[in-house]
Amino acid sequence: MFDWNDLRYFLAVARHGRLVDAARRIGVDHTTVSRRIAALEQAIGCLLFHRSPRGLTLTESGHRLVQHAERIESETAAISAGLAGQDFQISGTVRLATPEAFGGFLVAPHMHRFRETYPQLDLELVAENRSFSLSKREADIAITLGRPPSGRLIARKLTSYALGLYGSAEYLSRHNPITTPDDLKGKEFVSYIEDLIHLPQLKFLNDVVSDPAVHFRSSSITAQQNAVASGFGLGLLHHFSASGDPRLVPILPEQIRIERAYWIVLHADLRSLPRIRAVVDFLQSIVEIEKAALAGPVALSAGSPR
Repeated sequence: MFDWNDLRYFLAVARHGRLVDAARRIGVDHTTVSRRIAALEQAIGCLLFHRSPRGLTLTESGHRLVQHAERIESETAAISAGLAGQDFQISGTVRLATPEAFGGFLVAPHMHRFRETYPQLDLELVAENRSFSLSKREADIAITLGRPPSGRLIARKLTSYALGLYGSAEYLSRHNPITTPDDLKGKEFVSYIEDLIHLPQLKFLNDVVSDPAVHFRSSSITAQQNAVASGFGLGLLHHFSASGDPRLVPILPEQIRIERAYWIVLHADLRSLPRIRAVVDFLQSIVEIEKAALAGPVALSAGSPR
């Protein structure tokens, strides 16, 4: 029979990937963490981590143990809160995976409010335009651009959002006025790198312009927005990031509008953990605060292109 307390050390290493980081989180020496992990592996009779100079990664057995250990952690926290008759301090670390725009333009600007609300809770933000595996512990919570495939996942639509066409005042002053979509022919555009688009929802430029002249491509929407703002060309940008940028001017907002949705996804075994619920509530609060920016400057008109 293993020592139940060793599960606490195991979860810390599983979440941080390094003995030193896990020890700092728990408040002990890293040799203590190493010794407790070794004792747990010996008691259970299997290897839980792969060791390398870069840190520790979970084995298949380790992945399975994480699910059990987190359920025990959740029940322990619930018992503590229930018997005490009061809320306990929410602490720990949550890794959140989001598309770049959501993480960079929505989550990051609200981190001061998150810290004030949850001073003992750390958030790790992975803002990349790719899919993440929650079952492999790449993240605890993911914001996706579509409903995930079936599995032990809980998913719900978080919010709709819109993109529109933007350019800089300087660029527009150098070209003929744009009063209809036909006037976009021959204009320079910025967009994503075609063979590096891992999410089909990011393919939308051709829905607006037939055979666009794209002379700058980037996998980063932040780089695209800065290129548009510099006067390089036109680009389809998120309203929640571009509408507040004084360098940018919306173009044909009533005629050109792309609509997408963000989904929030988490593993079923984590849904009752206080720290997970706290981050989910935080994300929902962001959506409420940024509701107008997410929707964009105008409502979609009948017959407008998508």
